[in-house]
Amino acid sequence: MIHYITPQRLTFEQIETILSKKAKLALSEESKKLINDCKAYLDNKIKRSEKPLYGITTGFGSLCKISISEADLSQLQANLVMSHACSVGNPINQDIIRLMLLLKAHALSLGKSGVQLITVERIIDMFNHDVLPVVRELGSLGASGDLAPLANLFLPLIGEGEVYYRNKIYPAKEINAKFGWEPIQLGAKEGLALLNGTQFMSSHAVYALLKAFKLVKYADIIGSLSLEAYDGRIDPFLPQIQEARPHPGQIETARNIRTLLEGSEFQKVEKTHVQDPYSFRCMPQVHGAVKDTVNYVASVVEREINSVTDNPTIFMDDDLIISGGNFHGEPLALVLDFLSIAVAELGSISERRVYRLISGDRKTPEFLVATPGLNSGFMIPQYAAAAIVSKNKQLCTPCSVDSIPSSNEQEDHVSMGGNAAVKSVQVMDNVERVLAIELLNAAQAIDLQRPMKTSPYLEEFLAEFRSIVPFNEKDRVMYKDIDSAVEFLRHGEFVRRK
Repeated sequence: MIHYITPQRLTFEQIETILSKKAKLALSEESKKLINDCKAYLDNKIKRSEKPLYGITTGFGSLCKISISEADLSQLQANLVMSHACSVGNPINQDIIRLMLLLKAHALSLGKSGVQLITVERIIDMFNHDVLPVVRELGSLGASGDLAPLANLFLPLIGEGEVYYRNKIYPAKEINAKFGWEPIQLGAKEGLALLNGTQFMSSHAVYALLKAFKLVKYADIIGSLSLEAYDGRIDPFLPQIQEARPHPGQIETARNIRTLLEGSEFQKVEKTHVQDPYSFRCMPQVHGAVKDTVNYVASVVEREINSVTDNPTIFMDDDLIISGGNFHGEPLALVLDFLSIAVAELGSISERRVYRLISGDRKTPEFLVATPGLNSGFMIPQYAAAAIVSKNKQLCTPCSVDSIPSSNEQEDHVSMGGNAAVKSVQVMDNVERVLAIELLNAAQAIDLQRPMKTSPYLEEFLAEFRSIVPFNEKDRVMYKDIDSAVEFLRHGEFVRRK
């Protein structure tokens, strides 16, 4: 499968397909022309210009006052990449590295960056051959784009740095030689075009959102199971109450849960209690608000991944090269904080449902085992969920309210979007774990009330889950069940079917 990079908008659906189907990338003829025309314009502009051009014929950041001779322009760009490659800490997920290569190739192909065609083609070659530069999670201020991690990403273009190849780390020179890739002689502005940009932040944002899209659906499915297991009422999900407060996500959540529970025997049983705790009753309001937030964040991120965010920006039709601020990460920093806070709430309300399920205050035994005392049952998975929820509270302290000046105060306000990006992925993974723990508890609680059946859809869901995680008759090693439940959610197809 080949995905052609064009000036058309890149969508989340396309990106998910590229990753899941392991598609190859190729430049469209239209994109090749845009790249070549912009490069020719820039070369001509350098020859004709009597004024210094930032980052092209000058130094960078606070060194912008220093002019660079024509003979040193290529070395200037190579020095930029080497000196800025300061990302440190743990290596980031390889799918996020793939996204960084994809998003940078797409941005450079829009014809406003002045790069060589061979440079974009090499980025695509790396993607297609799964040669993934080692990029680490710390080092970006999210101000002049993602300077440090993007420098690490593009060291291999000049024969430096390290790469993953077949899940092992090698010196980039070794793998370049394997494929016959000569080091690229960077042209004027080219290093700056590679390093300025928001692809570290935006790739994390895309990765986090692709997971968030699934989590908001799983939260409804698993929450419905918990409602059934807890003998919960359907009344709070009726359409009339949603229409009285018509937030789109609230309406969608209530409709989802009504649909999920169609045909359930549990809902035909007359209830003796008049209302349920908020963690059940307020699922439309909480899950719905999260959905609305995710949709808003997605709209900002989709706009960002289809933008030109390096600097300076070239406008051929207007005969302008403008040194501006499109690399500043504030739009992403704010929404990444917002995304983390919102999705963390799915974990928070999920943990409360877990607590209710093990409490023994309705139709199931305490800690969801037949002989509590001899068996601890599901006591400690709730501890784990509580610890994860607490960790998320710590992670969700906003990064975007912070700023530390850099580059001798030239960059005197930064977004800290790089940190917001990294923690957003951690929060998504943590919420996935909490929902997996809730699923373990809800499935156990349903099975303890057999032969009663839930809806046909949820019975099918439970049957598939039980093929991976069996019913808990007595105490056993629980972390394995939690890990299996996480894998079930990570690779399951149910959210695509409903």
